[in-house]
Amino acid sequence: MYKESKLDNGVRVITSNMPHTRSVSVVFFVGVGSRYESDAEAGISHLIEHVCFRGTEKRRSCIEISEAIESVGGIINGGTDKELTTFWCMTACQHFPLAIDVLVDLLRNPRFDAQDIDRERQIVIEEINMSLDSPRQRVGMLIDELLWPGYPLGRDVAGSKETVSAIARKQIIDFYSSHHLPNSTVVSIAGEINQEQVNDILNQAINDWQPGKTATTLPSKNSQGAAKLNIEFRDTEQVQMCIGVHGPSLRHPDRFAANLLNTVLGEGMSSRLFTELREKQGLAYDIHSYTDNLTDTGAMIIHAGVDPERTEEALLAILEQLSRLKDNISENELRKAKEMAKGHLLLGLESSRNVAVWLGSQALLTNEILTIDDIIPLIDAISLEDLKRVAKQLLTTEKMNLAIVGPIKKEERLADMLKL
Repeated sequence: MYKESKLDNGVRVITSNMPHTRSVSVVFFVGVGSRYESDAEAGISHLIEHVCFRGTEKRRSCIEISEAIESVGGIINGGTDKELTTFWCMTACQHFPLAIDVLVDLLRNPRFDAQDIDRERQIVIEEINMSLDSPRQRVGMLIDELLWPGYPLGRDVAGSKETVSAIARKQIIDFYSSHHLPNSTVVSIAGEINQEQVNDILNQAINDWQPGKTATTLPSKNSQGAAKLNIEFRDTEQVQMCIGVHGPSLRHPDRFAANLLNTVLGEGMSSRLFTELREKQGLAYDIHSYTDNLTDTGAMIIHAGVDPERTEEALLAILEQLSRLKDNISENELRKAKEMAKGHLLLGLESSRNVAVWLGSQALLTNEILTIDDIIPLIDAISLEDLKRVAKQLLTTEKMNLAIVGPIKKEERLADMLKL
């Protein structure tokens, strides 16, 4: 399904030929994100990703960068997460060399012009304001703070308005130089490509990129011993709530069982949460759960938007479903969850971009790439006993975290309800 190689300067290259598609997706994964940042640097990785798109010596503005790709019908963008930063492009297959040229240019040769930095700083601050104004996004920040208090994983990836405002140009250049290195970069390319030509093209494009000492992530620790609650009062029409527990990491063998458990609980319109809270009780329009797997930790999180007057009722209904999940899972639910997991994986890999992201993120974060043929037997081997064992490990009173944004003041009453 894929080929893997390494350039002389340490860049790892993953290629996957997809002859049935007419597109090519190129994704540069850089091993840097918000958990690499000190408190004073919070948001710098995200800001750098933005500023890289402001212009290079070859393409002097963000318009020139975007026009180079959009003029041939392509898409270009970037993204910053807790543990990685991506720069990606998707084009028709005949424009693959252009995609490489533009991505290498903006990643390797950003101008870091002082005026550009200040403009982008204001744009990022508006992005932060937008997130803070959205109760749905804000509650996601609060649950992270509860899960990883005092650690970079508990901060918003974008940082805060205060930290972003204070980041100086020299800080940006120094952080970029010490973290954006070839030996902490994976290039993942999928689509209608000639795999034998890819390394030659990349070698010509980035052979002058010199390796350096790679940075390490700042640690996280899970020492929670009691249920926790954080309520942010807002005069809104709806309460946004998240219930979260720590879960398996990307490297943990139980991650597949936890993901199936999550599927049974809250993934899709036939899941327990959707069926019970929306269809039967009419407590929520949107209710779902998801897992977040990081290199050394993880989480399972439930999100719901409910009427403020029915907050306690909704919380009790969710906790009831969590309690039932520990002892009452049927063979039919397990079978359906397995087929959903396999189906979503197979359908997702129809897209060249999804394939490039799937392969490249594994290579960067775990140094191991599992193919479909590796993963499907792991999913099929999971038993009911595995699900129940993982559920009992994860879903305990002392591991519960509840974040709420909305017109709620009954903190003690809700805290007393956090029992499984």
